[in-house]
Amino acid sequence: MPSPLRLRFPSPDRSPRATPALWAASLVLLVLVALRWSPLMALDRSVADALHRHAVTDPGLVRVNRVLTDWVWDPWTMRALIAVAVIALWWRGAHRLALWVAATSLLASGLQQGLKAAVDRERPQWPDPVDSAQFAAFPSGHAMTAVVSCGLLLWLLRLYGAGPGLWGAALAVAVVSAVGVAVTRVYLGVHWLTDVVGGALLGAAVVALSAAGYARYAAPREGSHRW
Repeated sequence: MPSPLRLRFPSPDRSPRATPALWAASLVLLVLVALRWSPLMALDRSVADALHRHAVTDPGLVRVNRVLTDWVWDPWTMRALIAVAVIALWWRGAHRLALWVAATSLLASGLQQGLKAAVDRERPQWPDPVDSAQFAAFPSGHAMTAVVSCGLLLWLLRLYGAGPGLWGAALAVAVVSAVGVAVTRVYLGVHWLTDVVGGALLGAAVVALSAAGYARYAAPREGSHRW
């Protein structure tokens, strides 16, 4: 049987100070996109045009990007990782934490879909598309789900006192995943730059708020668990 390990809950007073800044940045970007602020729209268009010109000339790289976005970093792949973590937490007796992680993932998905419907931003349109996608563009579901899922997994590693080697490797994978999925979505011409930036910001904000909320309200009742 695994040896017992006490979760390293942070003090509520030391909850992530980045939370208000992340939500503020997300809100500002959301408003600018909703208002179709010209400088931002011009930046989106210039980045999209440059990447699309390259994509149509390199079908091999397009195939690589499609495999990455449709399988490796697909939202359902990310959610499957969270499901495995939730099951493991529940099996080990951390029921409150398991439910908290599951609820955070579900609420993030709901927020993402609600914002897509509210902003109703059109995706890039091309006469020669290399990929296609459904639903509205902002925020990017791939980017937001990847950041939420990776962020939650990193948070769990922190709670369970992951060593520097494991933590460093996990952080590297998380950063590559977050940046990689954003690049693939813009490169394939199915999202604007601000869609993936907005998705990443919102994902980070959701995780930061969830971690802070858990430290303040749920952790004092959790106690220690076997891991």
